Amino acid sequence: MSQDTITRTTHTITSSDGTTIAYEKTGTGPAVVIVDGALCYREFGPARALAEALAPNYTAYFYDRRGRGESGDTQPYAVQREIEDLAAIIAAAGGDAYVFGQSSGAGIALEAAASGVRMRKLAVYEAPYVGLAGDVDHVAKLQSYLTDDKRGAAVGHFMVKMVGAPAFVPLMMRLMPKVWKQLRGVAHTLPNDAMVMDGFNVPTARLGTITVPTLVMGGSKGAENMKAAVRGVAEAVPGSQQRTLDGQTHQVSEQALLPELREFFR
Repeated sequence: MSQDTITRTTHTITSSDGTTIAYEKTGTGPAVVIVDGALCYREFGPARALAEALAPNYTAYFYDRRGRGESGDTQPYAVQREIEDLAAIIAAAGGDAYVFGQSSGAGIALEAAASGVRMRKLAVYEAPYVGLAGDVDHVAKLQSYLTDDKRGAAVGHFMVKMVGAPAFVPLMMRLMPKVWKQLRGVAHTLPNDAMVMDGFNVPTARLGTITVPTLVMGGSKGAENMKAAVRGVAEAVPGSQQRTLDGQTHQVSEQALLPELREFFR
């Protein structure tokens, strides 16, 4: 399959609140919908590479979450709107799809499953329920930076104070102008991801209502709080399976995910 075939056809659907959501699809076979994490969209992040890896066996759907890429950004934001967006993509995929969510995209996928959104099976990788320490209101802090047009500061706060990266990482990102421009370009969506994660603690009661067969994955090289988050999700979702991907961090390789997804989705 050529790169042009994989990357150049943009489709759109209209979500429940009238927002246009842009997506692509590639491959043949059963549908798999991929849900991105923070700061990611079709042209920036892991979804395209994973979709390409899945394409020989599945029809992979990947989309720009609202406020990113070519999708709309109807206000006010609410997590329920993102659940409706995912439901709309599943409907576009024929109404009967597997779902894979990564990072905060895993949070959306789990919330959608708990809300009764129809999906064949659900696989998630490292939903970041990491129990952020301190009394900082991260949503308010991010919104304050954005109100003051300090998009770079919002990205830095997310990377260092929320993700736990060393303080020099945002400085390094600034030395890569193209990457930094892309990160700043979607900085306004960071409060959305913070709201999706809702305090960054495992919502045990909500996840306990999930009836979809679920695979919960994490990396062997993840931070201890992320490993605890993976265990917490697996324990909360009834009947879920848990897998640890050897040698993987939060930035998981699509080649590490591929055999696990093929085995679980087949």
